[in-house]
Amino acid sequence: MPRSLKDIIAHADELADRFEQMEPGTPKDIEPLRRLATAVTEEAEARSRIVESVVYARRCHTSWTTIGAVLGTSGESARQRYAAIVSEREKDSADSS
Repeated sequence: MPRSLKDIIAHADELADRFEQMEPGTPKDIEPLRRLATAVTEEAEARSRIVESVVYARRCHTSWTTIGAVLGTSGESARQRYAAIVSEREKDSADSS
């Protein structure tokens, strides 16, 4: 079930908020949750870096086939997943110029 980067980051933020509001029974209970919250945040940050790297690669005229190979998928799959984001970022970049 693929989720968008925005959904993943929102979920990580939600988990971080819940974690901060928790009142664990004992310090022993908190460590697994701290590790989980950290992992979720790191995953969201990694996905964000991947998106930024794909955008940069496309700006450098890297083919979808090559991008897909680095991502471990087909070029078509990479294009389907990231092309709209790349287009949006290019539009934003052109609008701010």
